[in-house]
Amino acid sequence: MEQIKPYKKGVNYSYTLGAFPTFELLKGYPELVREVYIHSTFTDRENLLELCGENKIPALTDDKLFRKISDKENCFVIGVFDQYECSLDQSKSHIVLVNPSNMGNLGTIIRTAVGMGIYDIALIKPCADLFNPKTIRSSMGALFKLRHQHFNSFGEYREQYPNHDVFTFMLNGANTLEVQNCPKTDLFSLVFGNEAAGLKDSFLKEGTSICIPQSPDVDSLNLTIAVGIGAFLFMHQAK
Repeated sequence: MEQIKPYKKGVNYSYTLGAFPTFELLKGYPELVREVYIHSTFTDRENLLELCGENKIPALTDDKLFRKISDKENCFVIGVFDQYECSLDQSKSHIVLVNPSNMGNLGTIIRTAVGMGIYDIALIKPCADLFNPKTIRSSMGALFKLRHQHFNSFGEYREQYPNHDVFTFMLNGANTLEVQNCPKTDLFSLVFGNEAAGLKDSFLKEGTSICIPQSPDVDSLNLTIAVGIGAFLFMHQAK
């Protein structure tokens, strides 16, 4: 088998670092898993070997590989898998991330989306690497529970999914988002800009622009927090 190397963007594979995300990978996309590496000191070996055996996935031991691949001392399992692309569900609501740049934030947003019951995320390029092991680790394996799709522009996304009600989250949004006035719609796209610049003013013309109220003592909310607030309110108001 091909020896895996430290991850670089552009390769056609990636890997999970840790037992929990690897279990999620094996449950979600076993057909894409090339092999699983198990550290000799890993204690839950029996369950992992059983899952690998059911799916005819090679389970290997190579303690030196862990030092080479992971900078975390508590990593005892590595799952190697082929990268993949999905299509979003036309009948489900979406989160749209325009040029997200931080892999840790992206992983946390994925985990938050799944926690809120949203299983479709659109990524407008350029964007952080969805398959970087740092993103996967931050998602705690939630990446393997949702659908993702990359787009070259927001316009391309809208051409493919024109039936969603669009809500753009902006500091200068025309509408203040509060618990008592969150729009009620069954099919929505919640659109967020990147960590540094947010959304361009041109997005004020895309659907309904929304501002999350905040105190004047901060410049803006962290992107992951904004996504969490928006996802929670819309999922509880969408009836």
